[in-house]
Formats: sequence, structure tokens, C-alpha cells
Amino acid sequence: MAIIWGVVVTALALLCWGGQVVSLLSPQTAERLTLTESQSDVEPAFYADVRGEALWDSLTLWSLVVAGVLLIVDSSAWPYFGIAGGASYVYFAGRGVATRREMQRRGLRLGSEENIKAAYVMLSAWGVAGLITLVAAVAALA
Repeated sequence: MAIIWGVVVTALALLCWGGQVVSLLSPQTAERLTLTESQSDVEPAFYADVRGEALWDSLTLWSLVVAGVLLIVDSSAWPYFGIAGGASYVYFAGRGVATRREMQRRGLRLGSEENIKAAYVMLSAWGVAGLITLVAAVAALA
């Protein structure tokens, strides 16, 4: 079961972290891949927030990728990365959902309805994966 969860976590985390790296290094590519909205389709404050998020997430969200890989190879070090990575992903997802909800409530443009829904789905998936990994890592160390 650990190998299966390791594959799931690695895939989800690579999608998230990798998307943020692409968004940081090449915003135009991220827009073409629909990883982020075009600057012209969203409020300037939201776009600035997403740009800052891409920088910070590129620096921090790699830890869940490492946890997943360490799970796959059955390394006893995985729980430490699982705690850090899981907590980071729970925070990332929660903040992403809360920020978008508040901005929507205030009538700010966040992009197309389809992309907003996709963001909520993916943020929820990353948050759940982070939470499960966090709980499993704490249990493994107990």
C-alpha cells in the first residue's frame, strides 16, 4: 500500500510543484498549458498574488515529492518529508481555496468559471493528499 500511495503522492505533488515552477519560470507557458490565467483575464491583485505564490511554492512544495519518492523506495526518512510536505500542501490548498472564495465574494475577476472550478478541484485534491500523508507520517513516527 505504501508504494501505491507513494506513486499517487508523487504524481499529485509533481503536478502541483512542477506547475508552480513552470508558472514561475515561464508565465506564458503556464498560461498556454492553462496552469494559470492570463494576466488580462484576472484582477491585478490576484495576478500579483499568484505570481508571488509561484515563487514561494517553487521553493517549498518539493518536500511532498521527496516524501512520495521515499515512500516508493521504502526509506525510513519518508515521514519527516511527509510531515513537512503534508503540512505545506494542507496550507497551500486551504489558502488557495480561502483566497479565491473571498475574492469571488467581493466580485473580483479570477478567470473563467471552468478554470476556477478546476482550481478548486485540484486544490482540494492536493489538500486531501497532504492531510493523508501528514497523518500517515505522524502515525509512522509514533
